Amino acid sequence: MSKKLILIAFVVSLGGFLFGFDAGIISGVMNYANPEFNLTETQSGWVVSSPSFAAMFAMLFAGRLSDAIGRKRVLIGVAAFYAVSAIFSALAESYHMLYIARMIGGVAFGAALVLAPVYIAEVSTTKDRGKLVAIQQLNIVLGFFAAFLSNYFFNEALNSLTSFLTDGNVWRYMLGIETIPAIIYLAALFLVPRSPRWLFLKERENEAATVMKFIHGEVIGLQEMNSISQQSDNSAQGENEVSYKVLFKKSLRFIIIVGLIVAILQQITGINAVYFYATSIFEQTGIGTDASFTSSVLLSCVTVLFTILAMLLIDKMGRRPLLLFGTAGIAISLLLCAYGFNSAKYQLTTQSIDQLKFAEKELLRPIQNQVFLSDVEFKNELKQRLDNQVYLANDGDLLQAAITMNATLVFVGILGFIACFAFSLGPVMWVLLSELYPLKVRGIIIGTIAFVNSLISSLVQLVFPWELANLGNALTFFIFGAIALVGLFIMIKILPETKGRSLEELELELVGEKV
Repeated sequence: MSKKLILIAFVVSLGGFLFGFDAGIISGVMNYANPEFNLTETQSGWVVSSPSFAAMFAMLFAGRLSDAIGRKRVLIGVAAFYAVSAIFSALAESYHMLYIARMIGGVAFGAALVLAPVYIAEVSTTKDRGKLVAIQQLNIVLGFFAAFLSNYFFNEALNSLTSFLTDGNVWRYMLGIETIPAIIYLAALFLVPRSPRWLFLKERENEAATVMKFIHGEVIGLQEMNSISQQSDNSAQGENEVSYKVLFKKSLRFIIIVGLIVAILQQITGINAVYFYATSIFEQTGIGTDASFTSSVLLSCVTVLFTILAMLLIDKMGRRPLLLFGTAGIAISLLLCAYGFNSAKYQLTTQSIDQLKFAEKELLRPIQNQVFLSDVEFKNELKQRLDNQVYLANDGDLLQAAITMNATLVFVGILGFIACFAFSLGPVMWVLLSELYPLKVRGIIIGTIAFVNSLISSLVQLVFPWELANLGNALTFFIFGAIALVGLFIMIKILPETKGRSLEELELELVGEKV
């Protein structure tokens, strides 16, 4: 595998880094933006989920657009959208401006998440395709790590006596710093070549051959071109324009169902709820705001390590074993979190109320020493006695003062969930999608499946604050765990293995006819 190929794959998947950075940043931002704009649970959920809502429409059309004008051109537009979103998010003067700016970013990462694995698969060899496509997931988790680390340092600076940061402006700097990697991504994209398989799709064989030789060298480049040419009758050079009718072709039904199930399962188990609300979730265990920021950094470190593990194993073990073992671990970890939260008790004693640092704490005296077995009942009682803005600004301190639980159990469950996701559903889904579908229809099918994936993601993020407020921590995580368990049994029955076959061989095996 050439260094040139690795560099190209890394650059193209930097859109994943920006997605991870945005997702990680918002988990810290909402601690300050919620009281700043006095947001309800629904509004808070919409600020977090609105990029995913916008992304699903971008995913639906990005593949089709890239089929028409090329993967590279669309990705350059994506990078520009990222920069615009970061700038306007940081400058937001209202709740409405904030979520609109974030939706612009959602369009960017929706297109990037679809096109990066497609592009990488189209420039890769069979031997290295899995680990190269998984670079996108590595970039995503590196983005999370960078974001959580950035949030941690901003939070530390906020607590410094000499800092210019305040509760009212720190979140703007958290969001605005994303402009830097966005501009780097935009500049780097001009240095990568066009997809050779896309050039072949457009009957520009000489250009495709030139790119293949540039990436792989003379010998491997010619081998790859011969592989494409030998399967051209079964791939892209059909005379008819591809339409969405292809989604209903009988020959494609099985692989579309497989893609949909894996894509839905990836999001419906709550991964983005955990990532986007990581700081808030750790606060629910009562460890405090500062410790929550620190724990989020550790979470992102675990994600990076297990994503690298997936990249090392995916072309050796195969896609199916990683998905099955990982999903089993996800189910166990989520159920462990549910058990841990279910055992929690909440009690504000006279001493703990005395130690609170806000003036309105005296309003809590009527419930001192009262024991609550449900986090929902406890939070509702607090909301009735405190102004919403006061509650939002101090909820972490209130939980820390009142909760009695085994926080380690939940912490282990969250880290286990993240680790298992990072070496299974996270990277493997995009590898699988980039391999299952014929070249001619790859863009339109992956775009459609990614649309469903992002729809589920946005709904989970939107509903998550409501679930915590109305169903409670324990039931919320139990639901996620039960869904993961059901998904595991479905995948055991239907999931194929795609390791070790060229894209053209997979087309013959899984489809068997010209599309």
